[in-house]
Amino acid sequence: MFSVQCKKEGAHSDSIWSCDWGRVSVGDEPEEGGEPAEELDILVTGGIDDMVKVWTYKDGELSLRHKLTDHSLGVVSVVLSRDAKMLASSSLDSAIHIWNTETGSKLRTIENGPVDAWTVLFSPDSKHLISGSHSGKVNFFSVETGKLEEQLDTKGKFTLALAVSPDGILLASGAIDGIIAVFEVQTKKMKHTLEGHAMPIRSLAFSPDSQKLLTGSDDGHIKLYDIANATLLATLSGHTSWVLSVAFSPDNEHFVSSSSDHSVKVWEMSTRQCVHTFSEHSDQVWSARYNKEGNRILSVSDDKNMIIYSIPV
Repeated sequence: MFSVQCKKEGAHSDSIWSCDWGRVSVGDEPEEGGEPAEELDILVTGGIDDMVKVWTYKDGELSLRHKLTDHSLGVVSVVLSRDAKMLASSSLDSAIHIWNTETGSKLRTIENGPVDAWTVLFSPDSKHLISGSHSGKVNFFSVETGKLEEQLDTKGKFTLALAVSPDGILLASGAIDGIIAVFEVQTKKMKHTLEGHAMPIRSLAFSPDSQKLLTGSDDGHIKLYDIANATLLATLSGHTSWVLSVAFSPDNEHFVSSSSDHSVKVWEMSTRQCVHTFSEHSDQVWSARYNKEGNRILSVSDDKNMIIYSIPV
């Protein structure tokens, strides 16, 4: 059954532009043969009210854990590290903050150029924070020191979207002109350029097996690429406005998209068809993310609400 499982109205006092969902192990590492550590679902949201909020989700209920208030202009990107123990947030105030999700304490601030860090993500090993820039450069910052260590040149325009493959081998960047650049992380060399979209790229997502890349654009279309060969496998249509977010399910068989048309859509990879549309939001849906099992989706919107959906698996 596709259904709304939980709705948090007025989760922020202004538009919510970004979210992420992770799971953190709580407590000490278990001794051999001992009880496994408790796991806790951590959800994060970033809003145009300058707020970053950390939530816990248990038994169908959302609880606010931390309210992080160090940004001075709208928060446009939030992302959790793979183990969900760290959170990075970027804002129109030019700062990237790295936080401890357990304590809510700030670990580091990275000063970036004006409007540069439109999107941030952790490298799979959580040693680097990767951000796009206004000039088309992709910056690699050390999480430990906050220093800029590498810079990739997309030879393109303002980078709006980034994704790194789960195996850590490839990085994709999407620009305001619709061009997607794919780099080899190890060599820092550009491997492919994908030119299927004619309008800004809002979101990119690699499949869990690192074989495919999803792209969402202002042209209203989603494209699916075989990334090794840079071949277009499908163009998916169904949204009636900008596609703002795409994300793969952990099962590699489904993905979710969200749009300016106020909808959240769940798609099946094998048929390349939309299997369900949620129309619960009353405004643009900026971001949607799966939980670890792939049986829940979180979406956030300009309507200031967070919604968690139940998804059949």
